[in-house]
This record gives sequence, C-alpha cells and structure tokens, in this order.
Amino acid sequence: MLIAWFHHCSQIVFRELILTHQIIISGAGIAGLTAALALHAHGFDRIVILERAHDIQPLGSGINLLPHAVRELDALDILDDLIPLCIQTKELFYMNHRGDRIWHEVRGTDAGYRWPQLSIHRGWLQNQLYQKVVSLLGANAVRTGMEVVNVQSSGRRAIAICKKRSTGETVNFEGDLVIGADGIRSSVRRVIVPAEGPPPCNGMVIFRGATWGSSFLTGRSMIIAGDGVRKIVLYPMAHRTDSDQVLLNWAAAVPENPGAGYSHGDWNIPVAPSKFAPEFEGWNLAGVQPSVLMQNSPDTFVYPMVDREPLKSWSKNGNIVLIGDAAHAMYPVGSNGATQSIIDASAIAYYLGRYPRLIDALSAYEADRQVKMTKLQLANRQQGPEVVINIANERAPNGFDDPENVFKPGELQEISDRYTKTSSMEFSKVNEPSPYMCMVM
Repeated sequence: MLIAWFHHCSQIVFRELILTHQIIISGAGIAGLTAALALHAHGFDRIVILERAHDIQPLGSGINLLPHAVRELDALDILDDLIPLCIQTKELFYMNHRGDRIWHEVRGTDAGYRWPQLSIHRGWLQNQLYQKVVSLLGANAVRTGMEVVNVQSSGRRAIAICKKRSTGETVNFEGDLVIGADGIRSSVRRVIVPAEGPPPCNGMVIFRGATWGSSFLTGRSMIIAGDGVRKIVLYPMAHRTDSDQVLLNWAAAVPENPGAGYSHGDWNIPVAPSKFAPEFEGWNLAGVQPSVLMQNSPDTFVYPMVDREPLKSWSKNGNIVLIGDAAHAMYPVGSNGATQSIIDASAIAYYLGRYPRLIDALSAYEADRQVKMTKLQLANRQQGPEVVINIANERAPNGFDDPENVFKPGELQEISDRYTKTSSMEFSKVNEPSPYMCMVM
C-alpha cells in the first residue's frame, strides 16, 4: 500500500512539473493551432503561438480531412463548429479524362467509419481553430507578425528568435520547448537540417481555385481524373445558404513550364486561367467541364508540386521538434496533408503530457509517427491510389466501357487496400476512440 501511495504521489508531482512547461509553437496554421488545443486539453496553459502573417485570414483552398483526423477534432470539441461549414464526403471516383469510371470508393460514415470525411475550405478551418484557441488561451496566445527566423538552445531552454515584421526588430521568446509547425519552408526545420535547400519539385505544378456552381453526382462526391499527363481533383466543400449551389474546389496538375520560375513552397502565386484552362478543354467529368469551371473561378493560383526528403529525426537537443509539413511535407495525394498534421498535433500533446522528461516525450512521439510518415511520403511519390489513373490510360488510351476489361480481377482493390494500410485508415484502427486523448483531464 505504501509503495502504491508513493507511486501515486510521485505521478502527481511529475504531472504538476510537466504542466509548468512553457511551450512555443512556430506557425498558426492547422498543425500549430491544433497542437495548442491538444496541449490545452492535456492541461498545458503556458503556450504561445508565433505567426509570421500580420493577421489570420481565410486564405487557401479546399482540403479533405480523413476520419482519423476528424476523430481528433471531435475529441477536441470542435467538430460541431465545423459541420455547418463543410460537406461530408460520401464517395470518391477515379476517372480518365473522358469521364470513364475506373474505381469507386465509399467514404466517411457512409463507408462505415464512426467519423465523417470532411471537405472544407482551409481558411475556414483555420479560423475556427484560431477562434477556439483564443477562447481557451486568450488573445495573447497567438502573436501575429512574428516571423521565427532561428531557434537556439541554451541549456535546457529553447529560444525562438523572431523578426517583428512591422518594425524589423528582433524579439526573442524563451521556453522549454519549441514546436516547429511552420510548414514546408520551416525555419525550425533549418535548425535540424541546416544544409537542406529549397523543397524539390517533381516537374509538375498545381493550379487551384474555387467557384460556386451546380452540384454533381450525389452532391457529396469527389472526382480525381487524368489522362496520364494531366490530372484534376474536384469536389464540393460548402453549400450556399441562399440557393442550391455548392462551392466547388478544384486542383489541376500539369507539367511545369521550365521557364515559369514559380517559387517552390508558396501557395499564393496568382495566375490567369488562360494560362492553363485550355489544357483541359474537352474533358467531361460527370457533366462537369473543368475548363469552364477554371474560367469561372474568381481567383486562381499556382503551386509547384513539392515535398521534403524524409528525416531520420524530427527533434534536436530535447527542446526542438517538428510537426506537420515542417516534419514530413508530402505530395498532395490521398488527402493526407492536413490529416496527418492534425494527428501529429494530438500525438505530440499526448506524449508531452505522459512523460516527465521532454527528451523522452519527443522520442516517444517520433517512435510513433516518424516511420509511418516516411512510408506515406514515399507512397505519395508513387502517386498512392491515384496510380490507377495512369495505369488505365496506359492500357486503354482511347477509353473503355468496363474497368474489368482493363484491370485484372482484384487489382484495383489491392491498390486501394495497400494505401489504406499505409495511411492507417483500417476500420479496426480508426473506429476506436482517439489513442491520444485517453489522458485528457
């Protein structure tokens, strides 16, 4: 009894010591804001988020959140705020450019998951996360206009060195831990891998935009289509309140013009639809003409398709660690970018709340997440499940009436199952409660 009592008391002391950690998060994107919410859920309240933007604006385009990420958001009590802003995706079709259907998957709760798959505007999601952080941690928890340019270790402490963008002056923030959630061009990552250059491009660029239009198929359907050279992703992400229209998000990948000179890692490079819409003339996908959709989009942007090399370690000195794209930026395949960032955020909070020593918490976090994400990064370089589009175009360049005449029996299912396993989307895993919220106070 005495030993049990001593163990119980020591756990309380350790817990109290852990929760006094000052945690600095670089980046108020989806990963950083979710990390703040998860840390708060585990009892941490000395948290500051440093964001280079002058304010949090609803920028970006559509993203998809898979059920295992939505599970984490539900555990953080924010899912109900998101449901009115999004569409719960029901199904995914892979097609060729003629609209011939290669493969069909039921998604989210319609497929039997406990949580839905959400199609949502990235900026709307970010804003909801931001509002939740402010309501729980206060307005001073998010410091905008603060660009983290370096991180230094001083003993057990970490110092985030910032440039105040309004004045150019240097401002230092000192804490026990710096979490790098600052994306593919992460300054915190440069501390861990200082010799790494710009993110490499695979020779493709992505044009993207959104516009209001008529729904297609079930109204909750997603299409990924291509001709072996070009590819487009198309899905609705919101309902219009005053009509039956939906906000259609699209992203189109084409080979990069070598002389274009697009900045690698910058999502917000404006470009005129006339530069790329003609590439998709004549395509018809379930009644949707992509070239018309592109021409009707008020704002269109271009982004070179880039990723980062997998790292053997995401941490340094026991007081610096990476999450999200800063740790494992991957090609936008399989809806795993934002999804895995959210899971990272929940995981790092869980391990920080579980282990008294920071270095042990970071080691446990990496042991859980690093190998999984390396496999996913490499799978996305091989196009993940979207490889079926290229196979179909190689075998049937003039189209087909039945995919069974193009693919071997079971071949499509095998490709789908392989990626499901790599992305940890098995029903047996996803339908369980979050493994990272079991210690929530």
